[in-house]
Amino acid sequence: MSGTFGEMGNLLKQAQKMQRDLELAREELKNARVTGTAGGGVVSLDADGDGQVLAVRIQPSMLGSAALGGAGDPSLLEDLVLAAARDAFAKAAVLRQERLSRISGGLNLPGLY
Repeated sequence: MSGTFGEMGNLLKQAQKMQRDLELAREELKNARVTGTAGGGVVSLDADGDGQVLAVRIQPSMLGSAALGGAGDPSLLEDLVLAAARDAFAKAAVLRQERLSRISGGLNLPGLY
């Protein structure tokens, strides 16, 4: 019977280590930075590993009304910002998956992050 308690103790230690590793990974992700771009770099967007937007940069050439489709139509710029955001969020998701799969040993554990 003591073997069962020893195994449970080992499982508890492993779970505690995984929890500590998860907290470290969360902190790393908060400090990580990914950049999404669109329009050949005309618009870029920085996000952290959690997918929180940190900065948006737009080339000044995009701010002229001719670049926006004439008459100040902002739809092209809006599309580029959206595309850059999607690019950054996709990179953040890959980064999260890489970090968390190291902790879980490649297992897909729901609710891990």
